[in-house]
Amino acid sequence: MKNTRKDFQKFKARSRLSEKQRAKRELLRAVEETNVAYGGARISASFDRGGRGRGSAERECIGKFCETSYGYGFVTPEDGGRDIFIPEGRSFCALDGDRVKISYRTYRTGLGEERTEGRVISVEEPYLERIIGTVRSDYYRHGRRLIRKLYLSPDNSRCHKEFFILGDPEVCEGDKALGKIVRHKSGYFECEIESSFGNSLSKEANYSAILAEYGIESSFTDIEIEEARVAASEKLTDEGRLNLTGEVIFTIDSESAKDLDDAVSLKKEGEGYALGVHIADVSHYVKEKTALDRLAMRRGNSVYFTDKVVPMLPESLSAGACSLLPGEDKYALSAIISLSKNGEIKGVTLEKTVIRSRVKGIYSEINEIFARTAPEALLKKYEECLPTLELMYSLYKILAKRSEARGALELDSDEAEIILDEQGAPVDVIRRVRGDGERLIEQFMLTANEAVATLMRREGIPCIFRTHAKPPEDKLSDFITYAHNLGFDTSYISADKSSGKDLSRLLCEAKERGISEAVSYSLLRAMAKAEYSDIPTGHFGLGIDNYCHFTSPIRRLSDLVTHRIITKALIEGKAAEKYRGAAKRAAAAANEGEARAVGAERRIDSLYKTIYMSQRLGERFVGRVSSVTSFGLFVTLQNTCEGLIPISELGGVYVFDEKNLTIRGGKDIFRVGDELTVSPVEADITRGKIRFELIR
Repeated sequence: MKNTRKDFQKFKARSRLSEKQRAKRELLRAVEETNVAYGGARISASFDRGGRGRGSAERECIGKFCETSYGYGFVTPEDGGRDIFIPEGRSFCALDGDRVKISYRTYRTGLGEERTEGRVISVEEPYLERIIGTVRSDYYRHGRRLIRKLYLSPDNSRCHKEFFILGDPEVCEGDKALGKIVRHKSGYFECEIESSFGNSLSKEANYSAILAEYGIESSFTDIEIEEARVAASEKLTDEGRLNLTGEVIFTIDSESAKDLDDAVSLKKEGEGYALGVHIADVSHYVKEKTALDRLAMRRGNSVYFTDKVVPMLPESLSAGACSLLPGEDKYALSAIISLSKNGEIKGVTLEKTVIRSRVKGIYSEINEIFARTAPEALLKKYEECLPTLELMYSLYKILAKRSEARGALELDSDEAEIILDEQGAPVDVIRRVRGDGERLIEQFMLTANEAVATLMRREGIPCIFRTHAKPPEDKLSDFITYAHNLGFDTSYISADKSSGKDLSRLLCEAKERGISEAVSYSLLRAMAKAEYSDIPTGHFGLGIDNYCHFTSPIRRLSDLVTHRIITKALIEGKAAEKYRGAAKRAAAAANEGEARAVGAERRIDSLYKTIYMSQRLGERFVGRVSSVTSFGLFVTLQNTCEGLIPISELGGVYVFDEKNLTIRGGKDIFRVGDELTVSPVEADITRGKIRFELIR
C-alpha cells in the first residue's frame, strides 16, 4: 500500500517515543523548570508554550544551527558573538548544519546569571539534502485496521528527526538506505529512498553507506582511464631536463605504499647541506582542461581506508608512470635546498629532472638501521644508500631541534593500525608507532614545503598555501580553563597572545603526566582548522610564515596545481597572473576534497574498530579516561578504541563537577588520565559507538 499525506497525519499524531526518550524529555522538562545545568549548558524556560519570550525584547539573527545528541542545539551567528542556545522543541524544521533565522532574547536567571536563548523561525539555506539511516516500521490504527508504515531513522546521532518514507520503495525493515529529504513548512519531514545498501548490521552495507554519505567516487570513467593510459605510455626522454639518474636518490615510505611520489637525496655543501627532495612530475601527465584535470579538481585528493585506497588519479598514473619505483627512470620536479649547518634554509632551486630511485626504503627497515639492529641481509639491501642515510639522520636531528625551538606543536594522535584477515574482517587493532624514519621524512618534506612557499611568495607567483590561523580567543580561553582544572600551571598562556612555544610547553607537561592524548585532543578542538588558500597568512601549528604542499602531487590536488604553476610561471617564464584564479579555485576544491576524505576515513576506521570490539564483548581491557562529561566517562583503550561509560551505569549517585572536570560519587573521583579496567558491553556497528562497563 502506498503512503499518503493523510496516512502520515495519523502517523505523525502518534507518539513513538522510546522509554529512554521519554525519560530524557521528562528530565529536560524538569531542567527547564528548575534552571539545572544539563549537558554542560544551563537551560531555562524563557519561552512559553507558544514560543513567546518572557523578558527583554526579542531580536533576530541568522547563523548556522548545530544540533547536539541530546536534542537541543546552538546557533552560531554570522555577525559574530557567542553561540545562542536553542532548547529541544524550538528548532522548528532545522537540521544540523542548516543556515537558519532565529528569534532570541537575553534574560537573567534566578541566580542573576545572564543567559541567551532562542528559537528557529525559518530555514534560510538547508545543509542536508540527503540522509542515511536504517529503515524502521511502525503501525497506526485506521478504523479497525492496523496499517504498517516505514520511516528512516538517521544514523547521525545529532539528527533527532525521523523521516516518513514516501511511495513504496523496495526496502526491508533493518536495511541501511539513502533518502532524499523532503521538507515541509509545518515542520515535519519525509524522504524518498534513492538506494539501499543492504542489512544495516553488515560491514558491507555500512561501508557503502559511508562512501555514499561523503560522496567518495571509487571508479573512473572510460575517458579518464583511456586518457591516463595514453599519458602513461609516453616514452621518457631527458630533453630539457636535468639528468640525475647517477645520483644516490631513494624513496622511504610504508611497505604497502604504491603511489611513491617523493624521493630524497643529501650531500654536504661546505659546512652545510644540499637536500634534494624529488617529487613525481604529475603535472607533466595531467594537462590543463583535460578529463584528468577535471577529475583531480572534483576529487581533491586520494582517500586512504583500512583495506584499500581510492586514488585521485587512475592506477596507470598513480601506481605506474608517476610512482617513483626503484630502478626505473621517472620524471620529477626536484627542489634542491641549500641549508646552513644549523638547518636554516638559505635558498632553493627548482628543476625539471629525470631520476632513478636506488631502492624502495621501508620505514620499519630504516628504523632498524638507525637503531643499529638491522640484520646483515637488510644492510646489504641498503648498501649503496647507507652513507647517505647516516648523513640524513644527522640533518634530521638538526631540523627536529629547529622545529621544537620555533614552537611547532607536536599533537599526540591515536592513529590506529587495523589488522584484517583474508576475508577482510578486523582481527586486531594496534596503536601505530612513528619512528625516526617517519619523522625524518616528515622533517624533509616540511623543509621542502617551506622553501618552495617562501620562493613563490618572494617571486610574487600564485601558490596554494597551507594556512593555519591562531586559535580563536574564546576557544583558547576555554582550553586554558580546561588545562587549569586538570592541575596545569597556565599562568604563562594568554588567550589573546597565544604562542606555539607556550602551548608546546604545556603538551610536554601533559606527556610527562601520561595524559598527552586527552590534552592534545582538547587543544585540537580549540585550534582553527588548517586550510588551503591563495593568500599566505602563515601556519600557527608549525610556526612557519610561508608554507605550502608541494610533495604529494599524486594524491593531492593542491600539490599538483602548485607544480603546474611552478612549471609555467617559474620555469617556462609565462605570465604568473594568468594562474592566480586557478590557484584560488584549486584551493577551494582542495578544502572540499580534504573534508570529505578526513570524514570518510575516520568513519571507516570507527566502523572497523566497532566490529572488532563487538567480537570481544565481556573481555577486560585497560584504558585511560580521555574525557569527562556530564553524561559519563570516555575511555580510550591502549589499542586506540574509545567507548563511553554512562554516568547512570557507574552505580550509585554520581555528580559531574564541571569546574574540576571530574565525576564524583561516594569515595570515587574520576579524572582525565585515570587508568581504568573496563569491559565492552555494547558495540553499535550502525553508529560506530562502543559502550563500556567499569570493572572495579
